[in-house]
Amino acid sequence: MPSSSVSCPCGSASAYSECCGPYHSGATAAPTAEALMRSRYAAFAQRDAAYLLRTWHPETRPPRVDFDGGLTWTGLQILGTAEGSPFHRTGTVTFAARYRRDGDGTGEMRERSRFARHDGAWVYVDGDVSRS
Repeated sequence: MPSSSVSCPCGSASAYSECCGPYHSGATAAPTAEALMRSRYAAFAQRDAAYLLRTWHPETRPPRVDFDGGLTWTGLQILGTAEGSPFHRTGTVTFAARYRRDGDGTGEMRERSRFARHDGAWVYVDGDVSRS
């Protein structure tokens, strides 16, 4: 995990300890679908499988998360959100995530992710993915 003074991998410009760190540690839950999506991106960047599984809806959660060892996540851009506030039960977040793959150059993954409340907390349900 990044040190407390390092910028958060989600691109928020806040320190990790004040952004996604408290979500990853379990100290607090993400208050919105967008905050959960950002924290999940940061978890992918850090290869934090436990957090990813904990924040995945039980009906769609895989048995494990396999990381591509040659892939490095290099940036996140939120393209749009719908619902997903503290007052909603569902929400969507559309984003672009840039990456670098060893020996294969750079690329971008876009996803329209669906989120829902489960036992009072935001969880990732599923998404529509495209790569370029």
